[in-house]
Amino acid sequence: MDSYLKLDHVDKVFTRGAASTEVLKDINLDIAKGEYVSIIGHSGCGKSTLLNIVAGLTRATTGGVILESREVNSPGPDRAVVFQNHSLLPWLTVYENVRLGVDKVFGSSKSRAERDAWTMHNLNLVQMAHAKDKRPSEISGGMKQRVGIARALAMEPKVLLLDEPFGALDALTRAHLQDSVMAIHQKLNNTVLMITHDVDEAVLLSDRIVMMTNGPSARIGEILQVDLSHPRKRLELATDATYLKCRKRVLEFLYERHRFVEAA
Repeated sequence: MDSYLKLDHVDKVFTRGAASTEVLKDINLDIAKGEYVSIIGHSGCGKSTLLNIVAGLTRATTGGVILESREVNSPGPDRAVVFQNHSLLPWLTVYENVRLGVDKVFGSSKSRAERDAWTMHNLNLVQMAHAKDKRPSEISGGMKQRVGIARALAMEPKVLLLDEPFGALDALTRAHLQDSVMAIHQKLNNTVLMITHDVDEAVLLSDRIVMMTNGPSARIGEILQVDLSHPRKRLELATDATYLKCRKRVLEFLYERHRFVEAA
């Protein structure tokens, strides 16, 4: 597999005073361009820390991240992050929240009219153009998260980083947004790295699922290939043998790790 995004022998140690905690140990992962990869594991296994290292928000203690043959050592618009909390600016409209990122990235390369068209294009992608003049307080949680995704996509990142983006939503809204992200990925063929606790979500959306061992010193325990064709329809997958086999394997891995925790 050609490596577009590479995590190369990544270790992360947090130090406070004389105490040190090794969170991640020898993480090696190659992700191809256009691939959708999920990272799953129990709380405390360093999933979000790993995502923050890829985003450039946290520095690896040893090892590093390489994106298109260049080392990642700081935040940049080539890696856009969508957090569980939408992080919209409450005094700006939906349009203005997305336009802010567009102006930052394309202020010198696109005209005002082009930036307006690009902002509306990305709001249309997430089906939020109708609410462009509303403020975050006037829309639902699911709609806010759609705007957050539009803002990230509008930066045309090389990698879209999702940190449990649907975790705070109710089940129905979550399902609708998963379907939207799946359709957007199918349309754009963008590269996505997602953190999740949800087994069904991971199997539904991913090309591969990276399963982490428990922390401290968490490692990649297993990588599961999800051999399901695209586009995927969740109702049809409910009885699909490959889907059920993948779901079973992830559950087995997580339950085995949970037993280790109880025995400790």
